Amino acid sequence: MSHNGRVARELSVAATSRRERRGPWRPGPFDRSVAELEELLEGEPPYRLTQLLDGLRRRSAWVTELTELPRALRDRLAEPCAPGLTPLERRSADRGATLKWVFATSDGARVETVLMAYPRRTTVCVSTQAGCAMGCPFCATGQGGFVRHLTSGEILEQVAWARRERPVTHVVMMGMGEPLANYGRTVSALRRLHQELGISARRLTVSTVGIVPGIRRLAAEDLPVNLAVSLHAANDALRDRLVPINRRWPLSALAEACAEWTARTRRRLSLEWAVIAGVNDRPSDAQELARFAHPLRAHVNLIPLNETPGFRPTAPGLAERFAALLAPLGVNATVRETRGRQIAAACGQLAGQPTG
Repeated sequence: MSHNGRVARELSVAATSRRERRGPWRPGPFDRSVAELEELLEGEPPYRLTQLLDGLRRRSAWVTELTELPRALRDRLAEPCAPGLTPLERRSADRGATLKWVFATSDGARVETVLMAYPRRTTVCVSTQAGCAMGCPFCATGQGGFVRHLTSGEILEQVAWARRERPVTHVVMMGMGEPLANYGRTVSALRRLHQELGISARRLTVSTVGIVPGIRRLAAEDLPVNLAVSLHAANDALRDRLVPINRRWPLSALAEACAEWTARTRRRLSLEWAVIAGVNDRPSDAQELARFAHPLRAHVNLIPLNETPGFRPTAPGLAERFAALLAPLGVNATVRETRGRQIAAACGQLAGQPTG
């Protein structure tokens, strides 16, 4: 069975009852191996492969735009090398500094990608799954349920779409889905982002709700990427409610895995904390967080909760007040700037549906 045949079968098996697909999956240009591209170029001079790879991967151009290729060849490659993601919606916020796409995969699943431009960097937040099975109640993606894993090519293609808008310096796997639940394709995408798209591994970040075996596997990889753990609570009773996977891997197991990751990679760990009024913003919560974060020398990113069904956004100033509780406890914390809230592009708001 061919590479793409195996992928198609795996995607079919991974599908759940929440089906949004309208047809069979087909590989996009980043899902095709170099050998498959060589087959598509049969009869052409060898340098055509270099031109094709340079256009697709370095310049993020689609094959129909590669005018260095003869028109007849472009027409021949147009269908087999067509984009695997179709933009259903593109919206902007923050005076054009934040862009959000809703894409349909070739089989009809929906994923979202967000680009955030800052004065000295441009970050793209990519999805690794269509939907999410983690079930965190304050996250729109988790409320919608799981559809399927994305392929490494579909992950890369999101970056390609973003690069067509402006140069991308950083990639964070913090969009829809749990990256470490799609471990093999996530790691493949990380390697390819570095090797094929030329983005430094130190500018790549993987976010996880705490998949302990995945954290340990990632620690053993020769990949100097960043790790961000979505913590949100530092006692098991509360975290069981906010991050249900905690029932499988409680805080003690998570702390051990994080300690192993920092020891092996010598990279600074980040802890993500969505600030929810009256839930995890009290002095006792700050003390529990400090007891978890301090031994790991972790940096804490405080995220003002964004509006999702059933949850109101964090009131202005609440995250800053919580940061002030952490400072005397020896915890370095930063309040994350909220981007794209008005277009449902902020943390926890990605639902995979056009908003019109």
